[in-house]
Amino acid sequence: MANLKSLAKDTAIYGLSSIVARFINYLLVPIQTVRFAASGGEYGIITNVYAYVSILIILLTFGMETTFFRFMSKEGEDPKKVYSTTLAMVMMTSLISTILVLLFLHPIASAAGYADHPEYIGVMYATVAIDAFMAIPFAYLRYLHKPQRFALLKVINILMNITLNILYLIVLPALKLNLFGIYDEQFTLDVAFVFYINLLCTIVTLLLLWKEWGTNSFRIEKATCKRMLTYTWPLLVMGLAGQLNQAASQILFPYLFDGSQDEAREQLGIYGACIKIAMIMVMITQAFRFAYEPFVFGKSKEKDNREMYAQAMKFYLIFTLLAFLVVMGYLDILKYVVGETYWEGLRVVPIVMAAEIMFGVFFNLSFWYKLTDRTIWGAYFSGIGAVVLITIDVLMIPSFSYMACAWAGFAAYATSMVLSYFIGQRYYPIAYPIKDMTVYLLIAILLFVGIQISNNLLMTWLAISVNTLLVGVFVAYLVKKDFPLSSIPVIGKKFKK
Repeated sequence: MANLKSLAKDTAIYGLSSIVARFINYLLVPIQTVRFAASGGEYGIITNVYAYVSILIILLTFGMETTFFRFMSKEGEDPKKVYSTTLAMVMMTSLISTILVLLFLHPIASAAGYADHPEYIGVMYATVAIDAFMAIPFAYLRYLHKPQRFALLKVINILMNITLNILYLIVLPALKLNLFGIYDEQFTLDVAFVFYINLLCTIVTLLLLWKEWGTNSFRIEKATCKRMLTYTWPLLVMGLAGQLNQAASQILFPYLFDGSQDEAREQLGIYGACIKIAMIMVMITQAFRFAYEPFVFGKSKEKDNREMYAQAMKFYLIFTLLAFLVVMGYLDILKYVVGETYWEGLRVVPIVMAAEIMFGVFFNLSFWYKLTDRTIWGAYFSGIGAVVLITIDVLMIPSFSYMACAWAGFAAYATSMVLSYFIGQRYYPIAYPIKDMTVYLLIAILLFVGIQISNNLLMTWLAISVNTLLVGVFVAYLVKKDFPLSSIPVIGKKFKK
């Protein structure tokens, strides 16, 4: 129980920082979706470009975050050599690839559909390369169990980002000033500056991480490097395939949509804006991952580790189902996160959120092959999921537009999750509380149906009241069954008998 409390504490800190950062970042969504209307397609460009970013960050880190944690806690390995080697390898790949992209910028931009704006690709790639390098110092902070510093740096990055976005997208147009502070009646917004702002914020964060990377020797120890690469290449395949499940639809959409390029960007912008509402599930999964990865590798030698993994899975599912119900219950309020012209895409929210829950379960299940050094299985599962997603996208996007993207992700994560569970039980059996988890899932489904009926039949204020009661039913069952009020830190003592 003490170990689970430690995990919960770190998850809470990572989660709070992630929620605060994402909430601040969410403020960019209404700003950008209002300033860049759906009909213009500019937000579709942002969605498309950042889909490439998510794939590239996987390629440039090539699974070294997880590999770093594995080798830092592995018997016989020197942590200093592991950290130095990891930093040097990621820095080298990021630097070389950035030079190559800049040398061949125009043909690459043309292939991506941005021949007239190669700066989108150049600025985006430079940002990704720095982000990839920073992933290792941030992983080092997690290894040292310093969630407070980790959280502070992440929040600083987001605060700076939104401040500059507000200045560029709201303040300067209101004052009719251009970027040089000169009055300009004809000044128009350029979506490229959204990418320039991101690059600037990334550089500042890199400088703030100087203590974690700047004093390192950047020396590649050959034997350590070889062992790490042997372990990490399946993780690269797995990570790439897994990220394709999240980003491939946004990348493929402009090529598959049955309409003009402008229409494709408009539809993609609607999808990209509305899935931002569903990203609360990503926040929860990310917060859990930040705390859980070093926790699992650190506890791998303890006798009761499998029981802890089973309980962690159960509580992850419970709280993500609760988050799902809360978002769906208050969707009539949360929809104001995006501009009104994007609301037609709100129907993707429950599908994307359910898909993200399954991705989180898949992440929880993934440790059986990471702990047994069978990482190739992760590549298989994610690869099969990616094939499912791309197949559905290719077949369905021409007919069903962005709804096909949502269901493709759902099917892909479901496939990877189911395969990982059944094969994992053969190689690394864990007695997950399937019965309890199924009961929670069925209750959540019934309550979701009730929320949907309420949203469709009742006035907004009355629907929200009914939905609050329905969410309360789930909370009441949770308190009665698994989370008594007396177990809550600090205030829990007031409920003890």
